[in-house]
Amino acid sequence: MNEKPTQVATAYHEAGHAVAALFLGRAVQRVSIEPVQMRLGRCELQKGRFKPTQDLLETEVLILLAGPAAEARHTGRYDWNSAAQDLRDVRRLTQQRAASLRQVEKLERRLLDKTEYILERPGVWEAVERIASELLEHTTISGRAARHLFDELTSQ
Repeated sequence: MNEKPTQVATAYHEAGHAVAALFLGRAVQRVSIEPVQMRLGRCELQKGRFKPTQDLLETEVLILLAGPAAEARHTGRYDWNSAAQDLRDVRRLTQQRAASLRQVEKLERRLLDKTEYILERPGVWEAVERIASELLEHTTISGRAARHLFDELTSQ
């Protein structure tokens, strides 16, 4: 395999979204690194199919931040320019929870720390690596395949 660095980073980014979603009880429809319009990849969640959560807003933000966090863990640096859409979505959500810009930024920092902690849990990072590898080999994988890899690596 002769992947471009951008393609590898995208695979880790999308795998991060998928693994965080699965970890937090959301069902994944499909994960892809096939470029479409302005996006280099995508992680599609199943609509309306998830475990009840105490804080839906926090869950959504953690899933959004997991893409850039997984990419950064792999590359060694955050590429906030590539994650601009994720960050806009995070900001839209966190502004619903915090009153001032300072509170919004503090909340986002806390949730990014929590996202990084989730990625460090046993089996979770290994699931990101496996899903990224599958994406590099097949470009798109089903949510069922992502779930299988996640369960296989996190239930040990």
